[in-house]
Amino acid sequence: MHTWPRALMRTHTPIALTIGNFDGIHLGHQAMLDRLKDTAKRLDLLACVMTFEPHPREFFSPDQAPPRLSSLREKLKYLIAAEIDRIYVNHFNYDFAQINPEYFITRTLNQELSVRWLLVGDDFRFGARRAGDLSLLQSLSRANHFSVEVMPSITIEGQRISSTAVRQALACGDLSQTEKLLGRPYSISGRVVDGDKLGKQLGYPTANIQLKHNCPPLSGIFAVRVYGATDSSSATPLPGVASLGVRPTTHQNGKPVLEVHLFDFNNEIYGRHLHVDFMHKLRNEVKFADINTLIRQIEKDIAQAKDFFAATPIHSSSLCSAI
Repeated sequence: MHTWPRALMRTHTPIALTIGNFDGIHLGHQAMLDRLKDTAKRLDLLACVMTFEPHPREFFSPDQAPPRLSSLREKLKYLIAAEIDRIYVNHFNYDFAQINPEYFITRTLNQELSVRWLLVGDDFRFGARRAGDLSLLQSLSRANHFSVEVMPSITIEGQRISSTAVRQALACGDLSQTEKLLGRPYSISGRVVDGDKLGKQLGYPTANIQLKHNCPPLSGIFAVRVYGATDSSSATPLPGVASLGVRPTTHQNGKPVLEVHLFDFNNEIYGRHLHVDFMHKLRNEVKFADINTLIRQIEKDIAQAKDFFAATPIHSSSLCSAI
């Protein structure tokens, strides 16, 4: 697997390619990747993915862009776990946004990447001002030595699977529906960084996990399972309770913070990279009258999370190692 963080590199090895943001790698994305790999194998081509950083909507309208479902690191590791041969990460900037669709087809897809088979979604648009569409792709594909296949939308229970649908489920705290759309629990991964030690002062030490973006797609108090906290190579997670939000009782105008309290765990884990699966939402974030009321609520949250795990035994995820 190869990645090029800022620019494409010329290659003369024929490839099969799909293009997209792949935010969250939901079941629709996974079906697309499976189709890509199957066809690449049949045609004796490399299975390749082109994606973008930042998300184009973050570049054009940073204040109005939707919350990220996955960081670039998370997305790349999912793609690696999916056994994609090459990943092209285009740095989305003003110059890239000005590329006209015809140039993208003839220069980028044909001359630079040697694309021989291209898979796109049924709503695919590309090029400056999103002027390129399926009709243009198909009309120029033969002259540029590749064929085009359109991937139909994937649905579940009558709902189209999309990153937008995942965000809506997360915003509602519906983690069961989120898991149906993703094919796995929603997760956030990040490094444990130094915090204000407030949890320890309150008697419930927490791991402060660095967030890559300041607008997470969910908030509240959750029962979670956490990978990466122990030295063991086992994929068995640890149970805990997490707070994701601005901590209104103790902070004014705070930025979102992800804090995780692991049950019966006192090891030093600063600097570790943790993977947090959100299993069940316990409640919304609330501003309490005082610290003592907050402590009593934390005790209730922990008890409810333990009850959840008692009724829903923890098991390891085959995808946890991807993050």
